[in-house]
Amino acid sequence: MALAPAESMFQALHLVKDRIGVTSARGASADTDGTSLAELQRRYASMRAPLATALAHIDSARLAPEDQHALGAMRASLAGGLASDADDTESGDAAARAAPDCNYDAVALAHGDSAYERLERRMYECYTRAVQRVQFEGKTLDRLTAIGMLAQMDDREQRHRLFAAIDTIWRSMNGDDSEGSPYRQFVKLSAARWRAKGSPVDAEARVLRIDPAEMEKWLVSVLEAWRVSTPPEMIEPWDYHYQGGAASRALSARIPLDDLGTLNAHYFRDLGANLAALHVHYDLTPRVGKTPVAFTDFGGRPHLVNDAWVPGEPWVFATYRVGGLDNLEELLHETGHAVHISAIHQRPAFLNWPDNDALTEGLGDVAALECYEPRWQMHYLGDSVSTALGLRARYSGIVMDIAWSLFEVRMHRDPSADPNKVWADLTSHYLHITPHPEFSWWAMRGQLIDSPGYMANYAIGSIIIADIRARVKEQHGDFTTGDPTWYAYMTEHIYKFGLSRSSADVITEFLGRPISANAILVDMKRMAGR
Repeated sequence: MALAPAESMFQALHLVKDRIGVTSARGASADTDGTSLAELQRRYASMRAPLATALAHIDSARLAPEDQHALGAMRASLAGGLASDADDTESGDAAARAAPDCNYDAVALAHGDSAYERLERRMYECYTRAVQRVQFEGKTLDRLTAIGMLAQMDDREQRHRLFAAIDTIWRSMNGDDSEGSPYRQFVKLSAARWRAKGSPVDAEARVLRIDPAEMEKWLVSVLEAWRVSTPPEMIEPWDYHYQGGAASRALSARIPLDDLGTLNAHYFRDLGANLAALHVHYDLTPRVGKTPVAFTDFGGRPHLVNDAWVPGEPWVFATYRVGGLDNLEELLHETGHAVHISAIHQRPAFLNWPDNDALTEGLGDVAALECYEPRWQMHYLGDSVSTALGLRARYSGIVMDIAWSLFEVRMHRDPSADPNKVWADLTSHYLHITPHPEFSWWAMRGQLIDSPGYMANYAIGSIIIADIRARVKEQHGDFTTGDPTWYAYMTEHIYKFGLSRSSADVITEFLGRPISANAILVDMKRMAGR
């Protein structure tokens, strides 16, 4: 079979898969056009098998180099993102009605065929329920709302009580931290997979042409920069978010819940990205059974019609019960992903996320991180905090992600270690947090369960994006308070490539050199006025 007909089949299959993913994430039983989820699943199954046969029978030796690349990309997608099960088609609301049994024997679940998959699924189901059901002072909170409240509460004892209430999330992942806890059993299975298949953290670094050992040194250097740029006094873990939340406390009253979307759209419009014209959709309201992790995905992909590009239909999923600076930053981050994928103008085989998750995650922050700058705050909010406070807010989350990344690396090197102690050692030395090895307070990120090693993408991505942000300002100019040419510039130099070029080539060509940690370290020095 010729490549062109197969690529058309590939494009059609991706469209159905995208609709399945968005419909499922919406907690709906039918697509926005009324097509049932079951019908979408049926279409997917009927379309995938012929495509698999077509791709298998194309002789790559007869193709030009670009077509060989396209064929390889489609075959890889078919084996990965376009898996045969077409994603979990159970709606979020339906999943919520079937409450998982969270009083289970993790040791028993961790043995036998498909032990990893069974344990991972049960842990994530129980984690999902826990993060949506934090009980505090007669109210039911979700994880993000609870953490946001820790940054806002002036009453230290109240912060302590809320921190204790979040214990239900930790226990969903690590139980009582005994040898038979879910996470301790899970990390042994995960470490065995890393030994057999290779570390995904090392793989991400190598894709970017970075030596994994050097990357780990960079992550440690960022934590060290935080250690020397912040006050040396030890603080309790329930005070960490409060210490980093001074900017949020000062400014969040200017960002009510109803204004999140307006501010988000305003800033991106000032950057030359009109979200309505790009057909970006949002699902931001709380819903029982909704995934606890914010994410952005294709609902449809840009495509050519009569030689003109028609916008795709990116969807942003998150849950916000309150406004505030922290939730605004997350929404800006997810919208950064949406405008990125809207700008990928490539043939169907290449119209996908880049080949490196660290770059993908980092690109969400190119524009978003400006919200911590005093000039951005004054322009969009009408008030500002000092540079030091803004940067502490910016980096308090980044260094925590880096700590989580190193935590995972160390736990997978020695899965017999006590995760509470590993976490306490990291956070006490670098983040000035009083060690509490009796608490599993590290167990608050779903990625630790559903995608071990993924936290490294946030960590590595923060280094990449600091480098890219510095280069954009050097080459194109400042965009803190907007620049109508910014989106076109980013599209031409970074966004448009998809899978047509490797992430390493895109980054190093844009930088004019290999990736470096210098930019993030220089920026962090501003916290101490240097």
